[in-house]
Amino acid sequence: MSDFPLPTAFVEQMHQLLGHEADAFFASYSQPALRGIRFRDERRPLPEKELSDAIPYAKNACYLAEQSFAGAMPLHEAGAYYIQEPSAMAAAAVLAPQDGDRVLDLCAAPGGKSTQLATQANLALLAANEPIPSRARILSGNIERMGISNALVTCAYPDALAARWPQFFDKVLVDAPCSGEGMFRRHPETRAEWKPDAPQRCHERQLDILAFAARLLRVGGRMVFSTCTFNSIENEGTIRAFLAHHTNFRLLPIDVPGLPSAPSGMLRLWPHHFPGEGHFVALLEKTGTYPDEAPPVQPASLPVPQADAAAAYRAFAQETGCAVSQANATFGGRLLHVPTQLPPLNHLRVLRVGLQLGEHRGRIFTPDHALALCAPMKKQFPMDDSQALSYLHGDTLPCDESLQGYYAVTYKSFSLGFGKASNGQMKNHYPKGLRK
Repeated sequence: MSDFPLPTAFVEQMHQLLGHEADAFFASYSQPALRGIRFRDERRPLPEKELSDAIPYAKNACYLAEQSFAGAMPLHEAGAYYIQEPSAMAAAAVLAPQDGDRVLDLCAAPGGKSTQLATQANLALLAANEPIPSRARILSGNIERMGISNALVTCAYPDALAARWPQFFDKVLVDAPCSGEGMFRRHPETRAEWKPDAPQRCHERQLDILAFAARLLRVGGRMVFSTCTFNSIENEGTIRAFLAHHTNFRLLPIDVPGLPSAPSGMLRLWPHHFPGEGHFVALLEKTGTYPDEAPPVQPASLPVPQADAAAAYRAFAQETGCAVSQANATFGGRLLHVPTQLPPLNHLRVLRVGLQLGEHRGRIFTPDHALALCAPMKKQFPMDDSQALSYLHGDTLPCDESLQGYYAVTYKSFSLGFGKASNGQMKNHYPKGLRK
């Protein structure tokens, strides 16, 4: 018996909700929790024995063996893949962003859905927001680790964003804070945190978030609401209450290859029917504006780099053979390469804008860790298993005395960060806060 039994009120709730299917639902708790993995690209740098069937509704994704230690490998730190619960990948698949879209992930930490959205199309912008500062830092770190160059990461509450960015986005994902009943198998300790009044409290919070999310979406844009919980109060109940007060929205049928069809626009993934821990997804379209709605905000621009800073970066890019050849903006003292369709950033806490290239001080340009993880470079310093672990630990590595300057330090063709060679030593530029 688990040290964390299922709450009695939860058991009663699920019997009422599922009826004769409740026994099959509870039997699923005796099965191992499922894990999925999404690879950055077509490469599969893990042993075949650790991977199983493809996850058909997610790009470059498959189920991960229960005994895999992929999360502790150097390849994880290089952003070769993201480990994510399989049914949680459904929300981004249903949102289905297209090339050129501006996409907002409003409740984005830790970043699984944001990093998935970034790989689904050539987005004009991915805005990933998280209001809790500690969680926002984790989100920003995962955006960096996965080498995403067109993201804006903010730490703000939805009302602040709605006031500043009205009708700016083509697609909005609201993976709402919820009572987390879908985590009971994977993280049994969460059972002890669940309270009978949690669904109602979360429902009220979700309605507030959706009301602000609605103002961030343009007319004709689409919004996905998702949770990892099972009760109907937070799922169908939240959507019906939202639609009752927002007649300028409608549900759209869900028809995604690899997922069950949902003509009603509300999809349920149950762990006794579908591989994963369970999820709820609803797809909505904005059909018109509110009487008091602000007009769409227009894209804003950031200051361009000073000539000497831009020249210093160009020299660095030429020396290293970096695929990103120029800086086009500055923000917070950093040189950046940013998307052209940024919303106004004034009066917001911004953790990341586009690709952080580095800093220019005096005559010296120091590259940012994000640049190594994102941009291919011709100057590379390949490492074996032992060297990769030493590098992640922060150690200096020996190298040939002919090597000079910055190199992308690579492991199995993936960059782990920068090193700077001098006098037969590859000085370690892996960030101190990330060292193992």
